[in-house]
Amino acid sequence: MTRPLISSITLLAAAFAMPTAAYATAGDSSRQSAEATSMTVSLDSCRNMALQSNKQLLIRNEAVNAAHFDNRAAFAAYLPSIDFAGGYTYNQKKISIFDSDQLLPTKTFNPATQKYEFNLAKNPLTGEPLKQPDGQYVPETVALIPKEAMTYDIHNVFFGAVTLTQPVYMGGKIVALNRLTHFAEELALEMKSNEAQNIVYAVDAAYWQVVSLKAKQRLTLSYVALLDTLRHNVKAMVDAGVATRSDLLTVEVKLNQAQVDQTKVDNGLVLSRMALAQLCGLPVDTRLTLADEDADLTHAASSATMAASSYDMDEVYQRRADLRALGYGVKMLEQGEKVALSAMLPNLAIVGAYSFSNPNMFDGFKKRFSGAFSVGAMLTVPIWHWGGNYNKLQATRSRTAMARLELADAREMVSLQVSQSAFRAQEAQKTFLMTTANLAKADENLRQADIGFREGVMTTDNVMEAQTAWLKANSENIDAMIDVRLCDVYLSKVLGNLRY
Repeated sequence: MTRPLISSITLLAAAFAMPTAAYATAGDSSRQSAEATSMTVSLDSCRNMALQSNKQLLIRNEAVNAAHFDNRAAFAAYLPSIDFAGGYTYNQKKISIFDSDQLLPTKTFNPATQKYEFNLAKNPLTGEPLKQPDGQYVPETVALIPKEAMTYDIHNVFFGAVTLTQPVYMGGKIVALNRLTHFAEELALEMKSNEAQNIVYAVDAAYWQVVSLKAKQRLTLSYVALLDTLRHNVKAMVDAGVATRSDLLTVEVKLNQAQVDQTKVDNGLVLSRMALAQLCGLPVDTRLTLADEDADLTHAASSATMAASSYDMDEVYQRRADLRALGYGVKMLEQGEKVALSAMLPNLAIVGAYSFSNPNMFDGFKKRFSGAFSVGAMLTVPIWHWGGNYNKLQATRSRTAMARLELADAREMVSLQVSQSAFRAQEAQKTFLMTTANLAKADENLRQADIGFREGVMTTDNVMEAQTAWLKANSENIDAMIDVRLCDVYLSKVLGNLRY
C-alpha cells in the first residue's frame, strides 16, 4: 500500500511541476521583453527623437517643400512656354466653293493695242458685240470650271498646333509672384523652426517632470522609512508602558497616509514616463531611464547664472522665429499689392506657332499633313472694369496694413514676455536659494527632534512635525531646482536662443 501511494504522489508532483516550469519560462520571456523596451536616454537624445518623429514638425517640413516647389513654379513664368494642342473633327458634308459649274470668258492678245481683249460674240450684220438682256456682253468662247473640281472632302479633319509664348511685360506680376513665393518659403522655414522650439520646450518640461517625480519618489521612500522607524520605536515604548496606544495609532495613521502619497508619486512617475515616451515618438510602454534621474541637481541649479534685468529687444526681435514669420507675411502681402496692381497695367507677350492639318489648305485640301509657322505679338490693355481692379488693390493694401499692425502688436507682446520670463527666472533662482537654506534648517530640526525623542524630552507629535517639515522642505527644494531648469529653458526660447 505504501509504495503505490508514494508513486501516485510522485506523478502528481511531476504533473504540477510541468506548468510551473512553463510559467517560469513565460515569466523570463516577459522580463526579456520588458528589458528590450527599456532604454537609457539623455535630454539631447529625447530632443532628437522628438524632432525626428513629431507629426506637426513633419507637417511643417512638407509645408517647406511645398513652398519651395511653388517658388520654382513661379520662376518658370520667366521662361517661354511651349504647348501642343490637337484634335479631330468629323464633318457631315463636303465643302464646295461654287454652287454649280462656272463658265469664264477668255481673252486674246491684240497686237495692235498690245493688250488682252475679251473674245466677244459679234452681230454678223453690224459687227457690234452682242449683249444679253441684263446688259452683259456675250463671250464668244468660255473656259469651263466644273463644280466637282472645287469640291473638297472634309469629312475627317485632323488638326494641331505647337505654340510658344514668351512674356515680355506682365505689369510686374511675374517678378512680384517670384518674390512672394520666395517669402512664402522663408515663412515656412521660420514656422518650422518655431514649431521645433515648441517641441524642444515640451520635451524639456516632460523630461524634468520625470526627474522631479523620481526625486520625490526617493524622498517619499525616505519619509516612509522615517515613519516606520518611529512606529517601531513607539510600539516598543507602548510595550514598555511608557507610551499610550493613541500615540502608536497616530504614527500608524501618518504612516498609512505617507504610503498613499508614495503610491500617488509612483503612479505619477509612470504616467510622466509615458508622456515623455509619447513626445519622443516611442511606444508609451517603453521604460525610459533618464540620465539625470540620479544626478545631483543642486550644483547645476546653484551654478545657473542669474537672468539679466534688460535685453536688447531689436536683437530679440531678429532672433524670434515667429516674429520673422510675421515679417515675411507682411512682405508677401506687399508683393500681393504689386500683383493686384499688375491687373491695371498693359501686358505684352510674343507668340509663335506652327499649325498643321489633314487635309491641309496649303495645297488644294490634299489629304496629307502640312502646316506653316506664324509669329506675332499680343498686347492687352485694361481700359474700364467699373473699379473692380482698383478695389482689389485697395483691399490688398488694407490687409497689408493689418499685417503690419499685427507685427507691431506681436513685438509689444514679446517685449512683455521677455520681461516676465526674466523676472520669473530671477524669482526661481531666489526661491531655490531660500529652499536650500530652509532645507538645512529642516535637517537640523529633524536631527534635534530625534535626539529629543530618544532623550524623552520631546513627544511623538514633535517628531512627526519635524518629519513633515523636513518632507516639505525637501519637496520644495526639488520643485525649486526643476523650476530653475524650466525657467532657464523658457527664457532661452523667449529670447530666441534655444538651440536644438
